[in-house]
Amino acid sequence: MKKEVKLSVIVISGNAEETIGKCLESLRFADENVLVLANSTDKSKAIALKTIPKIKITETKDEYNKNFSKWRNMGYKLATGKWILYVDTDEVVTEELQKEILDIVNGQTDKSYYVIPRANYFLGKRVKYGNTYPDYVKRLYLRKDFGGYTGVLHEEPVIKGQMGYLKNDLLHYTHRDLHSMLDKTNSWTDMEAEALFEAKHPPVVWWRFPRMMLTKFWERAIKQQMWKDGTVGWISVIFEMFDTFVIYAKLYELQQKKTG
Repeated sequence: MKKEVKLSVIVISGNAEETIGKCLESLRFADENVLVLANSTDKSKAIALKTIPKIKITETKDEYNKNFSKWRNMGYKLATGKWILYVDTDEVVTEELQKEILDIVNGQTDKSYYVIPRANYFLGKRVKYGNTYPDYVKRLYLRKDFGGYTGVLHEEPVIKGQMGYLKNDLLHYTHRDLHSMLDKTNSWTDMEAEALFEAKHPPVVWWRFPRMMLTKFWERAIKQQMWKDGTVGWISVIFEMFDTFVIYAKLYELQQKKTG
């Protein structure tokens, strides 16, 4: 008799050869692992097969960083588990979180999905302020109540039923170096600017830049006390102010192109 697949883990990966091995090592506890390779040109696939030889892999070539719902749904269609868990390549599931997840999928629950707290690491250092913790993310779904993802910029799950909270942290090694941060800034600010443009944002005038950047500074550094995270906290605050400037500069550029 074929063993029931109680838990499928889905991982979305681009060029992640530096992190995918550690990520997948932490996912061996699952009954089934699915990898969606989106525009991957590095050694990610080879590392994945070496780490989990039976991993299911599907590949796609399309516009970078603008099809997350599509990619998540590709993995969902390939998965067969009663429960679905999504993990990113820069995340690691701890042994404590593994046990908590297995207790749920092997037991009885009245919840249809769970959110997981993330412990974020910025430039290699754990951060706790600036709204970086507990940073709950929706990741564990009961398949019968889950309908995949929708949305382009901030994809959201289509889910019905009650939500539960897990207690143990998912480790998130975000912003590992300034080079990757700049790469991510360029792609994400494109999407943010386009979303504002499509929403018919009022014309960008000069005072919009200092206003929005100072608002970001107030939120992160003062209100959410990110300065308490030390040097990396200040780097994060300044970088988010820079991101805000780039978003509105790109929005200004889009508006100017429309008006000729």
